[in-house]
Amino acid sequence: MGRVGDVTAAESGGSVVRRILLGSQLRRLRETRGITREAAGYSIRASESKISRMELGRVSFKARDIEDLLTLYGVADEGERSALLGLAREANVAGWWHSFGDVLPGWFQTYIGLEGAASLIRIYEVQFVHGLLQTEAYAHAVVTRGQPDAPRGEVDRRVALRLERQKVLVSERAPRFHAILDEAALRRPYGDRSVMQGQLKHLIEISEQPNITLQVMPFSFGGHAGESGAFTMLSFPESDLSDVVFLEQLTSALYLDKSEEVAQYERVMGRLQVDSPGPEESRDVLRELLQVI
Repeated sequence: MGRVGDVTAAESGGSVVRRILLGSQLRRLRETRGITREAAGYSIRASESKISRMELGRVSFKARDIEDLLTLYGVADEGERSALLGLAREANVAGWWHSFGDVLPGWFQTYIGLEGAASLIRIYEVQFVHGLLQTEAYAHAVVTRGQPDAPRGEVDRRVALRLERQKVLVSERAPRFHAILDEAALRRPYGDRSVMQGQLKHLIEISEQPNITLQVMPFSFGGHAGESGAFTMLSFPESDLSDVVFLEQLTSALYLDKSEEVAQYERVMGRLQVDSPGPEESRDVLRELLQVI
């Protein structure tokens, strides 16, 4: 993957993961000492909500704040302090997507960072082809349909952002990507016939990549495990970072990481993988759709 502003997507995506890791360690240290968020906030001249955002990994870190919190939490060992301060520096690397801040909602920035840092991405999609698999023409049609009043320049920026995200699939540290697309997502037209044909051809081609597995859940199967709608599951190489389920909404998103909630989505994903035709049969489904669109 090429560099954007001298920072690779893997590095900037990793910074999001480091923020989350550092935040969770700060929370663990605070709770071990029995210190409230309010008291922790007071020690760094900040509010309780600022401590909450820090512990969730949703803000950048100031070295002085981390030093003061570590002192408050009784962390005196220089090795441990140095490691956590180093983590804070790495966590503050700006993501490449910050240059798209004019068209990127704040709640989606965390997701892009996590997506870039994941070692395994699993998705189920029912409305349209997933963003990481869209052609430029199809993405343009999707964005135009979703933002009908947006000026052409803004539409182009949104499409450019989507195409930049796709580079993660061909990067040096490309994740394994397992996509299950409901047949409805493939039959619902975005753009004209040539756009849809181009998108189906792209899916056939990209599904041949060794790190990509693509399955189609056909109408003929009937009701299936994905009744709750589209979702994304992200897994990370860091052993102390749990899997995250991402649920996108109209104006915000949910990030689920509680083990019991993740386990439920894990079961649904497993069921969908078993019930959908395999990768080669799914390519046959795509070829058949290509003939009738």
